[in-house]
Parts: sequence; C-alpha cells; structure tokens
Amino acid sequence: MLTGIEKLLFVLLMVFSLVATYYTFGQVVRIISRGQGKLHFDHLPQRMMTGLVALFGQGNIIKRRPLASLFHWGVAWGFIFYFLVNFLDILEALIPNFRLPDNIVTNVYHLLADLFSVAVLVGIVFFLVRRFAFQDRALKIRENVVVHPKARELGGINRDSLIVIVFIFLHVGSRLMGSAFLNAAEGPNPWEPFATLIGSGLASLPESALVAGWHIFFWIAVGLVLLFLPYFPYTKHFHLMVGPFNFMTNPERTYLGQLFTLNFEDESIEQFGAADLFDLEQTKLVDAFACIMCNRCQEACPAYATGKELSPAALEVNKRYYIRDNMATLAAGGSVNGANGNGAGLPLMDLMISESAVWACTACGACIEACPVGNAPMLDIMEIRRDQVLMASAFPDQLKGAFVGMERTGNPWQSKESRMEWAASLPFEVPLVDENPDYEYLLWVGCAGAFNPDSQAVVRAVATILHEADVSFAVLGDAETCTGDSARRAGNEYLFYEMAMGNIETLNAAGADQKKIVTSCPHCFTTIGKEYGELGGHYQVFHHTQLISDLVGKGKLRLNGRSLEKVTFHDPCYLGRHNGVIDAPRAALAQAGATLLEMDRNKKNSFCCGAGGAQMWKEEEPGTEAVNMNRYREAHHTGADTLAVGCPFCMTMMKDANREEGEPMQVKDVAEIVVEAMK
Repeated sequence: MLTGIEKLLFVLLMVFSLVATYYTFGQVVRIISRGQGKLHFDHLPQRMMTGLVALFGQGNIIKRRPLASLFHWGVAWGFIFYFLVNFLDILEALIPNFRLPDNIVTNVYHLLADLFSVAVLVGIVFFLVRRFAFQDRALKIRENVVVHPKARELGGINRDSLIVIVFIFLHVGSRLMGSAFLNAAEGPNPWEPFATLIGSGLASLPESALVAGWHIFFWIAVGLVLLFLPYFPYTKHFHLMVGPFNFMTNPERTYLGQLFTLNFEDESIEQFGAADLFDLEQTKLVDAFACIMCNRCQEACPAYATGKELSPAALEVNKRYYIRDNMATLAAGGSVNGANGNGAGLPLMDLMISESAVWACTACGACIEACPVGNAPMLDIMEIRRDQVLMASAFPDQLKGAFVGMERTGNPWQSKESRMEWAASLPFEVPLVDENPDYEYLLWVGCAGAFNPDSQAVVRAVATILHEADVSFAVLGDAETCTGDSARRAGNEYLFYEMAMGNIETLNAAGADQKKIVTSCPHCFTTIGKEYGELGGHYQVFHHTQLISDLVGKGKLRLNGRSLEKVTFHDPCYLGRHNGVIDAPRAALAQAGATLLEMDRNKKNSFCCGAGGAQMWKEEEPGTEAVNMNRYREAHHTGADTLAVGCPFCMTMMKDANREEGEPMQVKDVAEIVVEAMK
C-alpha cells in the first residue's frame, strides 16, 4: 500500500503520462491519416479476431529463426500478460485493503506472473547477447543499401534496441524483485516459485527494509511504464501494438501480393503511384510503425541474397526514421523542405531506396510472407515503379521492348507469328473456341507457351494430357493476348489496364466466365483468376498441376508410376507463395512415380527464379551473383537428376542456369514428366 504522499505523486505522474501519451499517439494517428485511401474497419469483429490472433501468435514468427522466435514468444507473451499485472498492481497500491481473493484463479494468476517474468528476463538477456555480444549478421544491413544516416551510424538501430531492452529488463525485473520483497515480508507463496526463491535470501532483513524494498521496486516497475508510455511511438517496441493493428486493418487480398487497380477514369487524380511518402496508402504508413527491424524480410529477399542494393527492411526502416525525425512537423500537417500540398517533402526514390533497388525487385512476395507484423514492402516498390513509369517515364531501357511488344503485337516477345504454332506438331487437332463452343476447359496458352520453344513443349504436354483424359477443351488462338502481368509488375499500370479490359471482353465473348480455364503459367493463373475480378472479369482458373492431380484422382488419367526418377521441385513464387498451391504439383509428380527430393527453401519459403517482377525482360541489376544461379545450385545440391518446374519463366531461368553449369540436370515441367509416365 502506498502512502498518501506517494498516491498523490503517482496520480500526478499518471496524469502527465496519459496527457503526453495522448499527444504522441495522436501524432501517429495524424501522420497515418495523411496517407492515401483509408484503413479498413469493415467486418470489424472478424478483423479484431485477426488482430488478436496476430497478437498472441506473433504473426507466426516461428516460420524463421525458430530459436530466436521461441525467446521472442516468451518476451511478447510476458509483456502482454503484464498489462494485467500492472493494472492489478496499481489497484492494490491505490485502493485501501484491495487484495485479490484467495482462490485458484488468483493462484494461477500469481504463477503466470512469476513464470512470465522469468521468461521475459531470460528472453531479453538472449536478445542482448545476440545483438551486442555475438553481433548477429542477420540484424545488419549491407553497406551498398540506402539506409537513413541515424539508423546506420554507431548506435542507430542498436541504440534503439538497447533502450527497449533496458526498459523491459528494469520494468519486469523490478516487478519480480518487488514480489520477492513482498514474499519475504509476508511469507513464501508457493504459487510464485521464483519470487519466493529470491525472497528467501531477503528474509533476514528487517521488516522496514522489506517494506522499503517493495516501495522502491514498485516505483521503478510502474513508474517506468508511465514514463515510457508516451515514448512508445518513437521506439521499435511500438510494433507490439501496431503489428496486430496492421493485420487488422489491412485490405483483404485475393492472394498474397495483390495490387489494386488505379482509377484512370477519375480526372481529379493528379498522381499515379508513389513519389512522396504521403503518396503511399495509409496502411503502408502503418507498416513503418509496425516494423520490428528484425530483417526477416531482408533475409528472404532474393535480390538482397544475391548482393543487390535492395533490402525491403531498409525501406521500412527509412520510412520510420524519416517520420520520427519529423514527427511534430508531419503531424501538424506540415512538410519537410517546404513541399506543397499534402506531400511530406520526403521523396521515396533516392532518399529511402535507390533506383537500382527499385528495379531489382522480382515481386516474389517473399518479404510479405516473412514479415511477422503484416508489412508488404514489395507493394511499396510496385507503387514507386508506377510513379516512375506513369509520371516520370523513367524505367530501364530494356523494358521498352516488352512494352512496345504488348502494345503492338499483344505479347512482350514482340513476335508476329501465329499463336497456334505450338500445336502444329501434335498428332491431334487442337480446337478453337468457335470449333468447340461447348468446351469444359479453356486452355490459356500464354505468351511463353505461344512463342518460347521450351514453353511450347509444355503446352503441348498439357494439351496431350487433356486429350488423353478425354477432357473437352478449346483455345482462343490468335484472339488471345498477353494478360499484362509483366506490364503491371513493371509499373505500367495503364498498359495492364488496357490489356486486361481487352482480354475480359474476349474471354466473356468466348463464354469463359461460365466455364473453366486452365493454364501452365502461374502469372496468367494469378492475373486472370485473381486480378481481373476487380475489373469485372470473374473466372474459375486452374493451374495445370491442379488439373492433372484432379484427373488422376478421378481415374481419368492413368500413369504407370514406375519411373522412380529422382526429382526436386522448384515452387514458382506465383503458384506456391502468392496463391498457396503447394500440394498439387507434388501430388502430380508422385503419381508419375517420381521420388521427390525437397530443396531447403521450398513451398511458401521457396526462392525466386529471378524472372518475376518483369525481370524477364531486362538485365539483372548489379550484385554478387545471378538469382537463378543461386536457386539452381540449391536444386543441384539435392542430388536430384531432374529439376521440375511449373512456370514458363522458371523454365527459362533454370534451363539457362543448367546450361551455364554444363547441363548436369534435366529441367522439365511437371506436365512433361506426367506425359512421360503416360507412355
């Protein structure tokens, strides 16, 4: 129980803390509100549940760095429980004769408070040693990456981490010591084993010393919280609150890295894409406050892994530090460097990310998948690309060919040949929609399937499977054009929009909105099935591995299953990670008799082939190695004879790497392996 003077001081401190907290938290709210769009609060009960799951599950942080994640869980859960602990401690201190009732619930509460205190302290020591003694390289950002000077300088992120570590250690440690002094004064509590153990060493002290000890540690424990609370928005520890909020308010996406269509019909819109910090959506500003600065996204990034200038973590760190440097100005509606309008005066390009880094992104979504607080730095980069292409007309020269090809010939290959050349060597006729209007499946060939020899072989294999399984299918032939995927990922949203609207008209005229579509390209699978819906085109689209697995399961496709070929499967980013199609390719390979040898990075944790994000049409940005070589060596290391793929881009990149290494493996699409098992 606090004395009367102590109660008065405590109330004054609490009032000061709440007023200051209202001010600093209000700054955060005002800064976020200056972003574009809005945060999403529809279906609020479900969204709140999503936030709670993220809070207690810590964004499924265990996916990477399992040991560190276990310690983080202990710290996080302990700190969450301490909201209750601090509240009850304050009530006991301020309200005369307030004590929790002596029952099993209270006993369990004391046990959890005791155990979580130790879990937090052990976890904090682990992180302290990891960061400062062992200087874990995973927590650093390479020198060739653009990083805010204050984050890079001596101290920087480490100093911010140390502030949080010291606060948590003193707060939780003081509360544990307070319980120990109380146990020594009132007698041991078997439901507080660690506090009792410490208290046993204090029992010889006079009662006045024990009471004084409790008072001292109460003030340190609770006083630190009240003093630190207004400072929360300036620290990394803010992610504890903002991370779950980020999950709760993110827009619903039909797949992991979905981009949303720009409104080109609204003449009042003057800016497309993001040039300035406040050109980003509000949810992307929340990302900056949610960031843990753990570098998990950086660790997953294929561009960073191969020595390029891109670090998705650095982008979020830079956003956070530039906001923190100018919190009061930005919250008051002002701007840095006298920018006009709603702008922050903080350009994204060059200040927060380099030009090379922007164009190194493969749009693989690995950063989104890896982030435990719901951040999506890949989508920031896509918005910067939109600004560069649509507003500044600044993009790598090599992309001009792909853009011109899509505009003039309907394909980035710039080919003027017929889209039906792939079918010329088949021993059966491939019907056009006009010839078979009652088809069950529309086979979407795709640009690679129409014009790239390796991918033509894959489409022939898919057509053969459909033919042998007696599935009624048809193709659009020369009426088919590029879906616009590469244009969209390169930032040319208007070209994507034009191509998408044309394809929707063609597909609807062919009755595809009432039928099923199958494709061998995960990019076409994603674009037609998941992105055209926003523009009014709603289709049921399957990847060919899904169809193969289904046909075998229904007994329509018989495979001998006796090859026993050692195969490793490379999960395409836009099949596995973005859309969660993991089992179907593996089932198809198993049904074909293949012995699957998994790579270390597989399924949703797969490593990119290097061709996504329009990289297929440009030179790779400077780095220490090519992305496809990094992935290929991992595949070869499994000891498999065959590298199986399920994407035309992956086919090209893996075959190029295989040739460069002297062709020690065979590179085949899953459909080709299945056709071999049909013989």
